[in-house]
Amino acid sequence: MAPTLEGSCRCGAVRFSVKSRGPVPFLRCYCSICRKTAGGGGYAINLHAERSTLTVQGETSVYRAALDDGEGGCRTSSGERHFCAACASALWVFSPDYPDLVHPFASAVDSELPVPPARVHMMLGSRGNWVVVESGPGDRMFDGYADQTLEEWHRAQGLWEAPA
Repeated sequence: MAPTLEGSCRCGAVRFSVKSRGPVPFLRCYCSICRKTAGGGGYAINLHAERSTLTVQGETSVYRAALDDGEGGCRTSSGERHFCAACASALWVFSPDYPDLVHPFASAVDSELPVPPARVHMMLGSRGNWVVVESGPGDRMFDGYADQTLEEWHRAQGLWEAPA
């Protein structure tokens, strides 16, 4: 059965819970958005969860990043990065492109999370020059996006949780 993840911000003004069929924190994203908004170690770790099960107590604010449009200008990302309006803790990402999903930051989850058998490091082409990638046996590296989704990785590892 899919576990419920409980999470909160640093100051306690926001608490949330959500069911996750893919709760293993294996994916480290080094993109400039994750690194600058949620990644003290030079990366952020996003989890996979079912948006329909998300319950929130407290008020969040939303940040939508500006993205290079490839033509010398910017466009606004559809991704909504939710954070605490009081202490600015990064909480989760939602994208209307994937309306059934929400991606809590592992750093905001208070529940025990499993240790991943290996990690995927993506967007390494965007990492800060000061970031030393700490990799282990079985880790995979990508300059851009990984070749598997969060769900595909969990399924391939035999770690996909059955629905409730």
